[in-house]
Amino acid sequence: MTNTNITAFRKNVFGFVEQAVTYGEVVNVSTKNGNAVLLSESDYNAMLESLYLSSVPGLVDSIKAAADEPLEECVPYDPEEKW
Repeated sequence: MTNTNITAFRKNVFGFVEQAVTYGEVVNVSTKNGNAVLLSESDYNAMLESLYLSSVPGLVDSIKAAADEPLEECVPYDPEEKW
């Protein structure tokens, strides 16, 4: 995470935006009234998707249970299997 103040941010807005978009860097901008966070659109969308998926009842528990299942007990993927 990059930390900067509003004055430095104003001087180099383009550079900070490029950091966020190109490298996925989160930029924390501090002001006298509080802080703001700049992140890329793809990181923002991923965060929203994670929040949505974790709100689905039982999904998190299902994923945790699957992670605890021994690999030898897992059924191999069959692309011909009908859903």
